[in-house]
Amino acid sequence: MTSNIIENNCVNISFALLLICLLSYWCDLTFPKIHWFKYTSKITTIIINILIGTSLGIRWVNMQYFPLSNLYESLLFLTWCLTCIQIILEQNTNSPIIGSLITPIELFIVAFASLSLPSDMQQASPLVPALRSNWLMMHVTIMMLSYSCLIIGSLLSILFLIIWKRQFKTILISNSGGLPVSKQTLISQEQTKFNNKARNKLYNRMNILESIDNLSYRIIGLGFPLLTIGIISGAVWANEAWGSYWSWDPKETWALITWLIFASYLHARLNKLWQGEKPAILASIGFLIVWICYLGVNFLGKGLHSYGWIP
Repeated sequence: MTSNIIENNCVNISFALLLICLLSYWCDLTFPKIHWFKYTSKITTIIINILIGTSLGIRWVNMQYFPLSNLYESLLFLTWCLTCIQIILEQNTNSPIIGSLITPIELFIVAFASLSLPSDMQQASPLVPALRSNWLMMHVTIMMLSYSCLIIGSLLSILFLIIWKRQFKTILISNSGGLPVSKQTLISQEQTKFNNKARNKLYNRMNILESIDNLSYRIIGLGFPLLTIGIISGAVWANEAWGSYWSWDPKETWALITWLIFASYLHARLNKLWQGEKPAILASIGFLIVWICYLGVNFLGKGLHSYGWIP
């Protein structure tokens, strides 16, 4: 009983801290010279990660299985994965943009898990026969990690499109008649119109845009092989549990669609078939597809993955 109270308190405190964290990130973007906001947001994110990990750890100890057996547990684990990746990215980029993008998603997930799911779906229960396997930890953990990477990479692509549309598309069209031009060419064309300060500002914005695009590509490049391994391990587990590698279950079908979307994105980027806006649009579509695969099919009805079904 005491452990359940501690577990629930960890999740509730995490929700409150996510609100504080979100405000800190937004204030850091608005007032970049006030370093207190940056430190607050980073420390708060680490505390949230520890609290959610503690909540999952308590459930793991109490139930004697890895806590990924129902939708509530997988939502918390997804949030924990997102905060882990967020902490790592912030250490390398030192930019509040990452946290400002990811924290609203984390807040939504924790709110949905704590406030929207029925209480009986939040309770730990004995594993159904299909989940009593060592494949549970491997398959679901890898899938959650892949979802986390793909969500973050897609969010960065959405940010890329927003900046591209608002800041640069008008300039590109007016200077090149709609034809693609390089960053250096664009800067050269604008030299006669802007003073040095304005040119430097434009150059910095182009660098930011390029950095966001490259970071999105790298994170999706990490999430895609994880998704591939997750699908393969799931197929092996399905054959062990149900006697078939592939049954066109709604979750399996949408996982394949997700794989095809991001495979197309990476193929276009690797072969330089598309650059800039087009692959970012494809990755942005992938953001929606990931959520349909992970959460949307749970509203459609029962399938072989019925443990996550929402009545």
